[in-house]
This record gives sequence, C-alpha cells and structure tokens, in this order.
Amino acid sequence: MDLEHYRSLPLTYRERGATEGRLPHGYRHLSVRRRVGTGRELFETLSQHLMRWGMQRGLGVEVDTTSAQVVPDAELVLRRGPLRIPCRVVYVVDELDRRGFAYGTLPGHPLVGEELFAITYDPASGDVYASVTSFARPAHALLKALGPFVGLGQKLMARLYLRRLAST
Repeated sequence: MDLEHYRSLPLTYRERGATEGRLPHGYRHLSVRRRVGTGRELFETLSQHLMRWGMQRGLGVEVDTTSAQVVPDAELVLRRGPLRIPCRVVYVVDELDRRGFAYGTLPGHPLVGEELFAITYDPASGDVYASVTSFARPAHALLKALGPFVGLGQKLMARLYLRRLAST
C-alpha cells in the first residue's frame, strides 16, 4: 500500500500526545528506561541515530517512510516479513538534553495507542539514558484474547530496542 494512502487516515485513538504527560486510562502502560553510557558526544550520536529511525532499523525492521528524518506527521510503515504496521509521528522532542519522538497507530496496526522513544542526557552525572514509553491496547479480538501476552510482547520489544541502541 502506498504511504500517501495513510495521510488521509485518522489516528486510531483520541489521546494524541499523551505520552508526554499522564498516560490515559483504558490502555496498558509501559515505561522502560536504560542507561546506555556517558557523555554529551554519545547523547548526540544516539540522538542522530534515533531521529533517522535507527531504533526500529536496529532490530531488522524495515521502515518505509515519507521522511528519512523523523518529523511531525511523517507516515511510516514498519515491515517485518508479512507484517505491516502503519504509524504517524505525532510529535518530536528536540531539547538541549532530551531528543525523541512519538508515533501513533493508524488503521491496520495491531494495537491502538502511542509510543515515545527518547534519549536523555543528565548534565550532572554525564549519564545517557534511552527510554520507551507507551500506552496501547489490542485493536483486534484475536489480540484481546491473548490478554497479558500482548503486554509481555510489548515489553520485550521495548527492551530489545533499548539493548540494541546501547550496542550502537
């Protein structure tokens, strides 16, 4: 399916941008954070990697996107084998000590919700952290029937993202 097709589709949830604050009720919440090293140089390197879809590509996921660099409202389809996962970037974080982005689900995604990927630099200690924060629920009855296994799968993917980023 052509990426332009997704431009006309609405997000599958109403709480756009909620990963920046209090996560909404009615979803499974996830927050995973990992120290990935030290130094401003590492922070800058990982930030650039992140903002070029590096966290997703690091797991061998193909990223079809309307923008090589992460920008607000970029459409993307994550592909792995026959699986197609459509998303839209809902906001970008570009602060002195924090960079990242969140994408939200589009029709055809197996989940409904939003996921934030961020790199943070602590100037006091020099530590660099990577994090994944999300709220989601299954979009289809089959996934709902899998119950807690869906949440475990999300947590595993988030930890794999962070582990792979730490080895970049």
